[in-house]
Amino acid sequence: MSESSDQSIDDANPETDGKFEARLEAVLIHQLPGCESLISTERLSGGASQETYRLLIKDTDSPSGQRKLAIRRATGGVKTSTSELGYPGIATEAMLMQYARAAGVPEPEIYYVLTETDGLGEGFIMEWLEGEALGARIVRSKQFDAIRPTLAYECGKAMARIHNIDLGATGLAQELTVIPPANFVQQTWGRYRGFDTAQPMIDYTARWLLDNLPDNVDSCLVHSDFRNGNFLLTKTGITAVLDWELAHIGDPMRDLGWICTRSWRFGGAAPVGGFGEYRDLFRGYEEESGRVVDPAHVRFWEVFGSFWWSVGCLGMAQQYRSGPDRTVERPAIGRRSSECQVDCVNLLIPGEVALISMPISSETEELPRADELLSSVRDYLLQEVMEATTGRLNFLARVAANSLDIVQREMAIDSEHLAQEESRLQQFFDSEDNLFNLRWRLVQGLRDGSIELDNHELQAHLRQTVVNRVAIDQPGYAGFKQATGDE
Repeated sequence: MSESSDQSIDDANPETDGKFEARLEAVLIHQLPGCESLISTERLSGGASQETYRLLIKDTDSPSGQRKLAIRRATGGVKTSTSELGYPGIATEAMLMQYARAAGVPEPEIYYVLTETDGLGEGFIMEWLEGEALGARIVRSKQFDAIRPTLAYECGKAMARIHNIDLGATGLAQELTVIPPANFVQQTWGRYRGFDTAQPMIDYTARWLLDNLPDNVDSCLVHSDFRNGNFLLTKTGITAVLDWELAHIGDPMRDLGWICTRSWRFGGAAPVGGFGEYRDLFRGYEEESGRVVDPAHVRFWEVFGSFWWSVGCLGMAQQYRSGPDRTVERPAIGRRSSECQVDCVNLLIPGEVALISMPISSETEELPRADELLSSVRDYLLQEVMEATTGRLNFLARVAANSLDIVQREMAIDSEHLAQEESRLQQFFDSEDNLFNLRWRLVQGLRDGSIELDNHELQAHLRQTVVNRVAIDQPGYAGFKQATGDE
């Protein structure tokens, strides 16, 4: 919903057969007074689990004769199970935004919630609001220099207003899932185990979280995805809090920890969204809510945030394999799981690590080499394709180029990385078994509790493995620089 995010727009129609726009136009004309026709639809980038489109309609009630709207829709229009991670459903998302707006939280007005007879899948039509949603711009753009010093404070106040919404009076208590901290950890850990992949740092973090659950937690409405990149910002402040798809009833400190999770700092040094300080977030929250913030309680949820998103990234890769959305963006996000795992390393088991050196390309008679082929395609995407495109296609070209960079680094050092991982595990278990079996043996030991978390050899192995994996997946990530002392 950001006017200044035009480079994130896909000019292609969301449905190649044209049915989407025809059905959408019929709904708009029938449901919105003054609407005469649909002029255009443009899909916004991001929102990997939901779709958002900017609409332009011909509107007789508007002085200019035209009006912008937005539509939020389930991916591919496909109904999502309401049981998965407590997902409330699109219709409940609309309800949440309406009640939040009434409570003083910046939100767009909801005009219409789609029904099955509309033929568009699950979704709702809402007011278009101006503002910037790209996290990196919010952290760096000069246009927000004046608002950044107070932004963490304002986020704290907005969170408090959300948490103070009366669940009984609004009926939200009947619509939302109750998720206590222990259930949230177990639920997320269980989802990861269903992927059938051995990621020992994820299991280590799950064990730590269950051993350090917060006591005496409140229970209220939790947004669960309030972060930099999920609100619209102008020079004067926040205009909308977005993406309510993870809302539930639970521990309010979940929201405060999530906005501090490193994945959502977008390269900024400040702990709150890359733009603010803990003390300002806590002050805004305490003044509005009347609750006292325990920093250790928030830190638990900061650890959980990296744990949860490490699993969420793997889920994106799983969705790429199973559909319905097989875009280049999903497997790329899947590789970001290692970024979240290195954040868990930094929070729980920081220490020294030795990096594997990148080899110097050797001369060969084969022309061109594999790395040269990859470089040529990457350069084509970054230069010719990106220069000739805008919007979502431009964005996906950059994602594709980044994926090729990962492949190049993996070709260069992954064999050595895996050999060292295998050697460490063979020494740890005093076994000559292969890496696959030893990795699973480590995971099972963490899951059944037979391997203690305070084992120094285990911690050193996890640091070495995770940090060198991020060296392949994203060496520019701030968490990687922190782990290697370069931050």
